Amino acid sequence: MTLEIAAFNVSSALEAAHAGADRIELCDNPAEGGTTPSYGTLKAAKEKIDIPVFPIIRPRGGDFLYNEAEFDVMLCDVTMCKEMGFKGVVVGMLLSDGKVDAERTKKLVRAAANMQVTFHRAFDRTAHPLEAMETIIECGCARILTSGLAPYASHAKKLIKELIQKSADRIIIMPGSGVRSATIASIASETGAAELHSSAR
Repeated sequence: MTLEIAAFNVSSALEAAHAGADRIELCDNPAEGGTTPSYGTLKAAKEKIDIPVFPIIRPRGGDFLYNEAEFDVMLCDVTMCKEMGFKGVVVGMLLSDGKVDAERTKKLVRAAANMQVTFHRAFDRTAHPLEAMETIIECGCARILTSGLAPYASHAKKLIKELIQKSADRIIIMPGSGVRSATIASIASETGAAELHSSAR
C-alpha cells in the first residue's frame, strides 16, 4: 500500500518522510484547503526530501472555477515544477455546471509532460462521479484523490470501491479525508484501494 501525506510546510513534509510516508502532497495555506507552495518552499522541499513530492497547483482557495489569468498562473506553476524536477503535480478544475474542465485539464497534463498528474478533491464537487472519472481518465491524469463525495472517505466506501472497480486499472483511485490510523485498514480492505492519502496537520 502506498501512503501519501499532505504537508503544509517543509518541516511537516520532512517529518512525514522520516515516519515512512511514500509520497508527499505539498501545499500552502491549510485554512483554504491547500494552495500552491511558494518557490522557496518548493526549492527547499526538492533539496531536502528524498521521496516523491507532488506540489498542489491551486492559485487560490474557494471554488475550482478559474478565469484565464488564474489558469495562466497554473500553467506557469506546472512548468516550473517540471523544470525543478518534481515527479508529479496535483490539480483540479471544474466548469460552472459541475463537470470536469476537460479542455484545460488536458492542457495542464500536456504541460506536465513526464510528471504524473493527480486530480484532487475538486472531484468531490462533481454531480456524477463515474462520468467525471471517465473524463479525468481521458485527460491523461494518473490518479484521483477523493473522499467519495462524502465528508470522510470512511463514509463512502461503497462508492470508492465502485470507482476502483470501474476504473479497471486505467487510473488510481486514492481515498482521502479522515484517513487515520483507526480507519486506514478498513478503508483499504473494504474498497480495494492500493493508495491512500492522509494529512500531516
